[in-house]
Amino acid sequence: MEAATLTISSRNYSSWSLRGWLICRMAGLDFEPEVLSGQDASTRAELLHLSPSFLVPRLAHGRVAVWDTLAIAQYLNEICPDAELLPRDVAARAHCLSIAGEMHGGFINLRSALPMNLKAHHPNFKIFNGAKGDIERIVAIFDECLTRYEGPYLFGEAPTLADAMYAPVCTRFRTYDVALPPRANAYRDTILSWPLMVEWTEAAMNEPEEIEELDMEF
Repeated sequence: MEAATLTISSRNYSSWSLRGWLICRMAGLDFEPEVLSGQDASTRAELLHLSPSFLVPRLAHGRVAVWDTLAIAQYLNEICPDAELLPRDVAARAHCLSIAGEMHGGFINLRSALPMNLKAHHPNFKIFNGAKGDIERIVAIFDECLTRYEGPYLFGEAPTLADAMYAPVCTRFRTYDVALPPRANAYRDTILSWPLMVEWTEAAMNEPEEIEELDMEF
């Protein structure tokens, strides 16, 4: 298979980099990560504006260049179908794409109020009402999927694109000490103990602090 490079930004702060990295690892792609400096303009914009629309993560695979997390997932699902990033059942696949798309384009209040920061812990953090609505919707998604597909992941026994898309939210729930009902709490713990998440988190803890603007006062 042709050589691949995944360009990412901060492991500590970048939820989109985490999603792209998880998807590539889940697909079994042999790739080298390229980490942009925190001083890179596009990296700073992506982190400070909490937007999925910048060119990180970016996958270069032979003559193919693809960015945007969902586009990377669609590409890898085509070239690595046995990895089953998406469920084989057509109804489950449609459901998976729907909730992945909901995360990709929504939950703006949650992104703004609870930015990803794996190194931080803010117990008793006060969550404003707009973000509470986003949390309630995410908990409802977790409950629906875990009921329908019987867990421990959102679509059954193995992680899919949906789990990669919601994994950064699980880190936010830990960082900001968000109270969750038992089933959502158990799913959060499943994701945080997922070996790929443990690997990423350990790397984030060893990452040098480069972006001073993200050292926020809450």
